[in-house]
Amino acid sequence: MPFYHTLGKIPHKRHTVFKKPDGSLYYEQLFGTIGFDGMYTNMYHEQRPTQVKEIKGSYEVKPKVAAEKNIQSYRFKGFQVKPDPDYLKSRKVVLTNSDVDIALAAPQKSTTDYFYKNSDSDELLFIHKGSGKLRTHLGNLDFKYGDYLLIPRGTIYKLDFDDEVNRLFIVESRRPIYTPKRYRNHFGQLLEHSPFCERDLRRPYELETNDEKGDFLIKIKKQGKMFDMVYASHPFDVVGYDGYNYPYAFSIHDFEPITGRIHQPPPVHQTFETDAFVVCSFCPRLYDYHPESIPAPYSHSNIDSDEVLYYVDGDFMSRNDIEAGHISLHPAGIPHGPHPGAVERSIGQTKTEELAVMVDTFKPLMVTEDAMEIADGDYYKSWLDH
Repeated sequence: MPFYHTLGKIPHKRHTVFKKPDGSLYYEQLFGTIGFDGMYTNMYHEQRPTQVKEIKGSYEVKPKVAAEKNIQSYRFKGFQVKPDPDYLKSRKVVLTNSDVDIALAAPQKSTTDYFYKNSDSDELLFIHKGSGKLRTHLGNLDFKYGDYLLIPRGTIYKLDFDDEVNRLFIVESRRPIYTPKRYRNHFGQLLEHSPFCERDLRRPYELETNDEKGDFLIKIKKQGKMFDMVYASHPFDVVGYDGYNYPYAFSIHDFEPITGRIHQPPPVHQTFETDAFVVCSFCPRLYDYHPESIPAPYSHSNIDSDEVLYYVDGDFMSRNDIEAGHISLHPAGIPHGPHPGAVERSIGQTKTEELAVMVDTFKPLMVTEDAMEIADGDYYKSWLDH
């Protein structure tokens, strides 16, 4: 969504002379989306941001698909993804289609040897375990357990972790990620009935301005390949910017659930949207308060979308044998609902402490080889009576 933000030094007018103390010019760059029709930011650099020194090569990072056409429900045990010292190598795509990659990562060390830029996708990082600092050319953000980090495509960034135990749930979107439009008025301001407001969105608070020349490696993801490019000046050399296109953070703990007398449908938990999928946050909340309500969700058919649920913490009332870090995939084409006994257990309960992230995609998801390594192949049978 975000709203207008400015950080650092900027001139009075766009596209005008902006001089350094020595009389030379700062270099302006427009950082925009959807051609010239989407959100944008105007940045001002110490050095020209166009100085590519060398293209060292590329390598394939497109996920390998194990099940291209799938109707089977799966459970994936996410914490079985092995930690890796390198941030990019630690990222394992488990589900994919032409609009989105859904990945898990367990990086052990901060990004030190390179900068990273995803040219194709907005990235939504959910911090399940760990804390640290997101460092970008548009400023820095602190992060901790429960934070969403929304990093617009084209953002150059690094991640600094406080320790070696980190778990991330990552959504890479080929479409821009916004806050739901039904939460906003025609001015763009979040409405009173929105489950969060502007003061919950944390914007970059500090710029790292490096006026430095040399050899700076940026790993750039584009069209399923990673390109190693060497720039002649430090990527973090912005002295100031203003606009709407920048990374921001939002804590799942600041989402205020909408409840009712009877069970509310998943859209009340919606947190982000694109025209290809939605992201919802299931947070601790009071249950339905009709005297005959059934708090457990009713069985429903995924007719138009695949449903992915990433379990974060708490009591997952509608599921049996689910733990933190598990992912369930319920594909379009078949109904799903509470596990046997869940409906009966829920009656009379007054609240839930569950914490989960849901991604519903409008195109079918393909299951990757990395996902099959952590898959419970019998999960689809778990609704049978025993």
